[in-house]
Amino acid sequence: MGVLTRIGIALDSELLKRFDRSIARQGHTNRSEAFRDLIRDRLVAERTAAPEATVVGTVTLIYDHHARGITEKLTELQHEHHELVVSTSHAHLDHDSCLEVLIVHGKSAKVEQCADLLIGLKGVQHGRLVMTVPAHALAPPSEPKHKHPHKHSAERDPAGAKAH
Repeated sequence: MGVLTRIGIALDSELLKRFDRSIARQGHTNRSEAFRDLIRDRLVAERTAAPEATVVGTVTLIYDHHARGITEKLTELQHEHHELVVSTSHAHLDHDSCLEVLIVHGKSAKVEQCADLLIGLKGVQHGRLVMTVPAHALAPPSEPKHKHPHKHSAERDPAGAKAH
């Protein structure tokens, strides 16, 4: 985290009262932390909107397990996108309804495409994709942690030997 900077903003008094009630319900102890959360949320939304951004998230599905072929179709789609699906959890809500939650990881556009296919299946009553990124993905690029003359990863020297 960087150095804290104090800022001032002008708000309509009624808007501020409503904001204070809202953040109190959410458990924020002060406005500063609430504003930081709002800013982080905005930055996450911008980052996850980039098609090539690496994201993590969940796809939450509620479906009627009596719908013809739904369980097979869900399983088939998950296998077709195995590189994105990290884990799944399944719960029986009642006699007819099931809840399935998939943990996903990959490029934003691919994750969104996979979620759309799952949510769009006949028999899915409700579905939602939630994507996020780790905090370090929001930080501006920084200097290398250490400086030294050698190369990293698969960089090679002109003679073709792998750097170390």
